[in-house]
Amino acid sequence: MTTRYMAALLVSSFLTAFSATTTLWAAEAASSFPSKEIRFVVPWNAGGSNDIAARALAQLAAEQGVRVIVENVPGATGSIGMSKVANAEPDGYIIGMGTSSTLALIAQNLTPLRNEQFAPIARVTIDPLVLLVPSNGPATTLESFIGYLKKNPGKVSIGTPGSNNLNHIFAVMTGRAAGVDVIAVPYTGGAKVVADLAGKQIDAAVLKPSESKALIDGGLVKPIAVFANQRLKALPDVPTFKEKGFDVFPYGPLVQMAYIVAPAATPSAVRERLIAIFSKAIQSAKFKTSAEDSGAVVDDLTDVALNREISSVQKSLNEVGKKVFTAEKK
Repeated sequence: MTTRYMAALLVSSFLTAFSATTTLWAAEAASSFPSKEIRFVVPWNAGGSNDIAARALAQLAAEQGVRVIVENVPGATGSIGMSKVANAEPDGYIIGMGTSSTLALIAQNLTPLRNEQFAPIARVTIDPLVLLVPSNGPATTLESFIGYLKKNPGKVSIGTPGSNNLNHIFAVMTGRAAGVDVIAVPYTGGAKVVADLAGKQIDAAVLKPSESKALIDGGLVKPIAVFANQRLKALPDVPTFKEKGFDVFPYGPLVQMAYIVAPAATPSAVRERLIAIFSKAIQSAKFKTSAEDSGAVVDDLTDVALNREISSVQKSLNEVGKKVFTAEKK
């Protein structure tokens, strides 16, 4: 037996033993996971829809004996918080709430983040967006608001949580429906947008129903149109742009969604455990009823299927982002 052959045999034996040890370690880690609290990063301010959903899921996870701590890390339309998740130790103890807003930034190369940095866990909600105005403002129907835009070209402000995202896209498309420009005003979260809208510091806002429901119910703000092809169950009296003859999807359909991710290198067994924990919470009657009453849609998309959906939405945004934001900057 040659020295070279013996060396190769030793290396092979070492690699086999190392692989077996690593597999055993991963299995043991997964079987005891989680052995401490899971930190759930929400890349937006407290009080917004993603924060509300995360805290509801944390309570439902607690019923399974799993402690989840929600950590708000706002800024840069979600990039700061999601960067923390991407760069975290891939052990399952730091996860984050991804959204279509981050995908929109990726489409425009406005963030160093890439989808490959994350392991999809479960979709939380699909969230149709609505156009809102102050209840006692100068225009309280879609038709009158379009007329108001035409009379005040380039002067009407529309608030959005973040910038260069779906909310921003729809703010721009609202202006285009009237043939004018608007002033898109970015905030760090939906709660601040709707508060300023109620105080008439901005003229309109593009938000999720769940971010504005309390003030809608209180009569301070009014939804006047839905950015979707069908009316919402939670807002049955609010028309869609489509039924009023305005096309806000000229470049293809867009979906606003929120979903849970872990760092990309998280072991598969740990990912499976995370999927089990959060799928059970998301599919619970308590969460689904609350989400749907707030205008959101809940489905059962996880893991590989969710990854395909993220890729599909990213592809649409890559196209739409160029046509909307590139033109806006000219």
